[in-house]
Amino acid sequence: MDIILDRLQSFFHGLWSVICSIRIADVIDMVIMTFLIYKGIKLIRETRAGQLIKGIFLLIIIYWIASAAELKSISFILQNIFSIGFIALIIMFQPELRRALEKVGHTKVSKLGVFNLSEITDEITDRWNIAIDAIADACEELSATTTGALIVVERQTKLGEQIDTGTILNACPSRELFGNIFYPKTPLHDGAVIMRDGMILAAACFLPKPQKEELINKALGSRHRAAIGMSENSDAIVIVVSEETGTISIAENGELRRGYTKDSLKKELKSKLLPEKTGTEKDRLNLFRRIRHE
Repeated sequence: MDIILDRLQSFFHGLWSVICSIRIADVIDMVIMTFLIYKGIKLIRETRAGQLIKGIFLLIIIYWIASAAELKSISFILQNIFSIGFIALIIMFQPELRRALEKVGHTKVSKLGVFNLSEITDEITDRWNIAIDAIADACEELSATTTGALIVVERQTKLGEQIDTGTILNACPSRELFGNIFYPKTPLHDGAVIMRDGMILAAACFLPKPQKEELINKALGSRHRAAIGMSENSDAIVIVVSEETGTISIAENGELRRGYTKDSLKKELKSKLLPEKTGTEKDRLNLFRRIRHE
């Protein structure tokens, strides 16, 4: 009994010594590491990387068994595999690592994701107000006629790589223009429209494939898959109109939300793209719209 008590006392004494030796820097270090591990698990969850991790753990277990059983050939092969394991991991996890780094780069300078320069904020805000109305009106009309459409709203992440695949327009958005672009069998209908600063910058653009394509509902067509892929690789908001059902959807951060109406789409886009307006700013915007229509 005395031996057990001595061992318990020794254990708690050692534990207390460890606790007393912990510094604030150690706590910060543990919190950061816990956060990074959590983000790493979240990144590979439900992706092909998850299966690769299982394979790596299986190889480690086989290596331990081979070493314990003195299986020299297997141990030699696995030891050489592990020696280049870091480079192999970078190659195998390249899509996931790229996605993670891009997400780190999606920093928001202000509440409004599309505005960077204070001197042009008012002008761009006015453009987006007009553009959002045009997008909502066009999507309602395209939905009614079951005409497929794909509209990408650029935010912090610049989409130069995708813009280069399309045709530069740099045009003011309108319901009629969207209708002409996405009208079937026209030269620009097959692809995505990319918008920047409230303007239609390019049309007929090709978008990247989704990284979790095998997990996407097989009922979704190529437009919806392209929208999910674009939202995975950037902070863009992607609006999709289905050519089969006319359903209006939004893809953001790799997730697809469906069943939007004209009003709910307009409300969603304004909440994502526009800052809250004071009374004076609302009066100025209404005046701008009256002048534009006159």
